[in-house]
Amino acid sequence: MIEKGFTKPTDRVMRLKSQIIHARPYVESERAVLATEAYKATEGLPAILRRAKVAEKIFNELPVTIRDDELIVGAITKNPRSTEICPEFSFDWVEAEFDTMATRVADPFEIPKETAAELHEAFKYWPGKTTQALAASYMSKKAHDCMANGVFTVGNYYFGGVGHVCVDYGKILKIGFRGVIEQAIKLLECLDEKDPGFIKKKQFYNAVVISYNAAINFAHRYAAKAEELARQESNPSRKAELEQIAKNCRRVPENPATTFWEACQTMWFVQCMLQIESSGHSISPGRFDQYMDPYLQADKSISREFAQELVDCIWIKLNDVNKTRDEVSAQAFAGYAVFQNLCVGGQTEDGLDATNDMSYMCMEAVAHVKLPAPSFSIRVWQGTPDEFLFRAAEVVRLGLGVPAVYNDEVIIPALQNRGVSLADARDYGIVGCVEPQAIHRTEGWHDAAFFNVAKVLEITMNNGRVGDTQLGPKTGEMTDWKSLDDFYAAFQAQMTFFVKYLAEADNCVDLAHAERAPLPFLSAMVDDCMGRGKSVQEGGAIYNFTGPQAFGVADTGDSVYAMKKFVFDEKKVSMADLKDALDANFGVALGESAQTSGGGTPSEEEVYAAVRKVLSTNSSVDVATLKDEVYRTLAAKDTPQSGSSKYDGIRRLMDSAECFGNDDDEVDLIARKCARIYCLEVEKYTNPRGGQFQAGIYPVSANVLFGKDVGALPDGRLAKKPLSDGVSPRQGKDAKGPTAAANSVAKLDHFIASNGTLYNQKFLPAALAGDQGLQNFASLVRSYFDHKGMHVQFNVIDRQTLLDAQKNPDAHKDLVVRVAGYSAQFVVLAKEVQDDIISRTEQTF
Repeated sequence: MIEKGFTKPTDRVMRLKSQIIHARPYVESERAVLATEAYKATEGLPAILRRAKVAEKIFNELPVTIRDDELIVGAITKNPRSTEICPEFSFDWVEAEFDTMATRVADPFEIPKETAAELHEAFKYWPGKTTQALAASYMSKKAHDCMANGVFTVGNYYFGGVGHVCVDYGKILKIGFRGVIEQAIKLLECLDEKDPGFIKKKQFYNAVVISYNAAINFAHRYAAKAEELARQESNPSRKAELEQIAKNCRRVPENPATTFWEACQTMWFVQCMLQIESSGHSISPGRFDQYMDPYLQADKSISREFAQELVDCIWIKLNDVNKTRDEVSAQAFAGYAVFQNLCVGGQTEDGLDATNDMSYMCMEAVAHVKLPAPSFSIRVWQGTPDEFLFRAAEVVRLGLGVPAVYNDEVIIPALQNRGVSLADARDYGIVGCVEPQAIHRTEGWHDAAFFNVAKVLEITMNNGRVGDTQLGPKTGEMTDWKSLDDFYAAFQAQMTFFVKYLAEADNCVDLAHAERAPLPFLSAMVDDCMGRGKSVQEGGAIYNFTGPQAFGVADTGDSVYAMKKFVFDEKKVSMADLKDALDANFGVALGESAQTSGGGTPSEEEVYAAVRKVLSTNSSVDVATLKDEVYRTLAAKDTPQSGSSKYDGIRRLMDSAECFGNDDDEVDLIARKCARIYCLEVEKYTNPRGGQFQAGIYPVSANVLFGKDVGALPDGRLAKKPLSDGVSPRQGKDAKGPTAAANSVAKLDHFIASNGTLYNQKFLPAALAGDQGLQNFASLVRSYFDHKGMHVQFNVIDRQTLLDAQKNPDAHKDLVVRVAGYSAQFVVLAKEVQDDIISRTEQTF
C-alpha cells in the first residue's frame, strides 16, 4: 500500500484554527501612530538610522498579545488576522477607503471610527514624505500613462514594503540576536576611517545594533506577558505552558536555540518582526525542513506528537498574518494573500537528497491545519524518493491547492544562468507565489510588476493606440499586415517600447525604497549586507534582481495562431473584417455573457445537446475525446446563437482554432515565441542595485482584474473577460487531458523565465483516488518535469462543490482552493475570481 493517511490534529490546533476561520479582519492603528512619532522625532538623521529608530519604537511599544491556547507567541495585531498600516510607504489610499474598505468586493477590512480618527491624525505628517511620493516624482509621464492604461502596474512595491525575501533563519537559530549585535560591533571596530564608505557603513552597523537590541526587548516583553498570565491562570496545565513560554522568550531569540520548542519560537519571532518592520508581503520561511530538522533530531526530550503540535502552531501563526492593500491591488491579490512560501525537499548544496523527518512533518501540518497559509511547496528532482512524492500526492488530494511542485532540473540551471553559484542554486527556496531565489543571499524584487502581454497585443492591433490615445509607437495598422512576419515586427516594437517604461517605473520605486526605507533588521539576515555594510535596498545582497511577471500568454498565442490559420493561411476571413469584429466586441454588448466557450460558459442545455450529438455517433468514446468533441461542437461556426449578429460567424470561426494546451506544436510554439519576446526584452535591463531584470510568467489573480483592461481578441475572447492565468492554457481550452496540457506548457522556455512560471491544473477528486490515483499523479509530475516544466500546482475539487460554496458561503468557510501562486478560503474571494476558478478545466486520467 502507498496510502498512509494522516493523524488527527489536537484539540488545541482545532481551537486555534477556529479563531482564524471566524476572525473578522480589522485595520489597527498602533504601528502607524508609533512610526509617525518616531519619524517626527528623528528628522535630520540619515534614513538608515531613522528606520532603526522606527523599529526601536515599535518593538518597544507595540501592544503585546498572547492568544488563548498558544504555544508559539508573538503577534503583529491585537485582533486575529488583522493588519497594521505602514504610512511611510503610502497612506492616502487608506484614508480614501475609510468608508468603503469594509464593503469592497475583495478583501474587506473593518476600520472602527476611533481607528480611522487615529490614522487620519497620523497621516497629516506624511504628504510628500512616502516612498510612493518619491517614486512618483521620479517617473516620466509616459510611465504613468502606461500604468493608467492597463499595460503594467508596479503597485505592489509602489504602495507597500518590498518583502519577497527569505532571510537566514538558521543564522539566528545558531547565534541569536545577541550574536548579530556582536558581529555588528566587531565590524564597527574594524572600520577604516579612510574608507570613502566609512560613514555609510558606520550608520548601517549602528542601525543594526539599535534594531536588534529593541528586537530582544520585544521578546522579553512577551516573556513578561506570559509570566503575568501564568500568575493569573488557574488551570495547572495552561499555567505550566505559560511559564515555559516565558522561559523560552527570555532565552530566544536573544540567544541560540537549545530545544526544538525554542527553535520554533525563534523562527516565529523572526517572521513576526520582519512583518512589523516593513509589512512587505511574501516574507517567506524558505527551506523550513533544512534549518529546523537538526533541532528536532537533537532534542531527545520532546515527543514526536508534541513536536508535531508545535509545527502545527507555527502553521496557525502564519495564518494570523494579514495585509490590506488598495482596492485595485486587493482584487489582484484576492483572498487576503500574504504569500509566505515554505518549501521542503529538493537537494542539499552538495547535490544530495535533502528529504528529512521535518519534510514529512510539514505535510502532516498541512493536513492538520487546512488553512491557506503557508504557501506550501515541495522541490522535486531525479533523486526525490517515490515515498516523498506519493505523500505529497496525498496532501494534494485533500483539495487545499498545496503543495505546489517545483522542478530542480530546470530551476537550478536557470539560476546558474543568472550568475548564481551551483551550491547557492541548489539551496534555492521559493518566495511569494512561485519565485525561486538563492535563499538569504538575494534581494530579488520578485513580483515587481504585472505586465499585460494581451494588452500589448491589443495595442499592436491598433497601431499603438489605446482608444483615441497614441500610447505606443506607430507600427502599422493591422489591416495592412500581409503576413505573420508583419505582426511579429509590430509586436516586437511595441514590446520593446512598453518594457522600457516598465523598467523605468520599477527602477524609480527601487530608488525610492533605497533612499527612504532601508531595512536594517531584515538586512542583517541577508548575505552579505553585514560584510558590505549596506542594506539590501542599497545593494547589500550577494544577488540582486528585479522580476516583473507577465500574464495573458496563452490568450496571445491563441490569438496569433487564429490569425495565422484563418486570415493568412486559409484566408477565410479578411483582416479588415476581423478588425471590425474586434472593435465591435463581436457584436456582444459589454456586460452580456457569450454562450460559447470562447467568451463565457455555455448553458447546461447546450452542453447536454453537444454530448448527445457526440455520443450518437460514438457511444464508446473515452472521456478526453468526448470533452474535445463537445468543445468542437459548441465552437462550430454553424451552431446557432441567440442574439446573433453579423460578427457571430467570425467569432465562431476564430474560436474554433486549435488552442494552446492540447500538445499541438504549431500553436504551442507560437505561444512560446510570444512569451520569449517578452522575456528576452525584460532581461536587457539592470536595476539600481547592480542586478539584472529577469522575467516571470505568473498572474496572482491579476488575470481576472486586468482582463477588464483588454478588448476583444482574435481567439474569440470577449472584451473585459478574464485572461489565462500564468502559463496555463485558457480556461476550458485544454480539452485533451492533463498530459497533453502539461506537454504544451512544458514547451514554453521556462529556463529564461527564471523569475518563476505558474501552471494550474484542476482535477476531479476521483482522479486521485486510491493507490492508482497517487501513482498517476506522481507519473504526471515526473513526465512534466522530464519535459522541462518548472512548476505545477493543483486544485482537486469538483465544480458542484464550488457552485454550492458560492450559494452557501457560511457552510463552506473552511473550503480552501488554489487561486494562483497561493491558496485562499474560497468564500472570501470576489465572485469573478471564484468564477475564474470554477471555469478551469476539470481533468481526469
